[in-house]
This record gives sequence, C-alpha cells and structure tokens, in this order.
Amino acid sequence: MGDRGHGIKIKQFGFGVHGVANVNMPACRDWLMGNPAVVVIVEDDESVRESLPDLLSQLGYSARAFVSAEEFLASDAVAEARCLILDIGLPGMSGPDLQRELIRRGHSIPIIFITGRADRSIPPGLLKDGAIACLFKPFSERDLRDALNAALQGN
Repeated sequence: MGDRGHGIKIKQFGFGVHGVANVNMPACRDWLMGNPAVVVIVEDDESVRESLPDLLSQLGYSARAFVSAEEFLASDAVAEARCLILDIGLPGMSGPDLQRELIRRGHSIPIIFITGRADRSIPPGLLKDGAIACLFKPFSERDLRDALNAALQGN
C-alpha cells in the first residue's frame, strides 16, 4: 500500500496535486493540538479495511473502520468524522448512496472515494456531488496523503 513507485495506477479528479508539499499540515496541526483528526474508512474489502488505519495512524490521524455504510450510519462516528474514505462498490448501501444520505441528513463530511473498478465514468458525478477525490486501487501513500490534505484544508 506504500508509495513504491512501480506500477501504481492512480487517477484523481477534482484537484491537482502538483506543488503540494509532502508535509501533512492538517494532521500535524491536529496532532500538535492533541486531537488528531478522525478519518473514517467504510470498506468491505477486509485487507484494505485493516491496512488503512495503520497507514492513517502513521500519517497522524485517528482512524475508525466500518464494513458497511449501514454500520457507519448506526455509529457515533458520523458526528466525529473529519473525513470519510469510502468505497464506491459497497454491498447494500453503496458509497454514492451513503454520500447522498449524509447530504440528506445535513452532514458535510469531506469524502475521498476509493474503487477497484475500472469504470472511469463514475468519478466525475461523485465529484459534482461534493467528493474531494476518487482514488483507484491500488493507490499510493502519497496520493492518499494529498487527497487527505485537500479534504482537511478548511477543517
């Protein structure tokens, strides 16, 4: 999952990463204040769901992971999430369905979509609805860090 520099396929929509510093400023600021930002992962793939919290912790975030949109909505994490890393193709309520439900409920959590699907036509619509980025698996640590920085800039 790290930035190995070989064969990593990534496509981002919605913001450019050129010129972005490698320092994770929002995470550093929150860590120094003693309250790391809570990043929530909603992902049905167990390997991704179990590895992302470790990476997020190394980047200075607090992470909570959920196997489904329904499990996330039933938790107290909705109120504490500063950013949501959300799989597009969840069983049951899909990632885009969860995005719409959060909007309907009045929650404005920045969302970074992740997907293993090769369908490149999906992300532009998600971004139009307010997502920060869509990362295609496997993605690099740097691309995730850049997306997190963009998501948390104003928070």
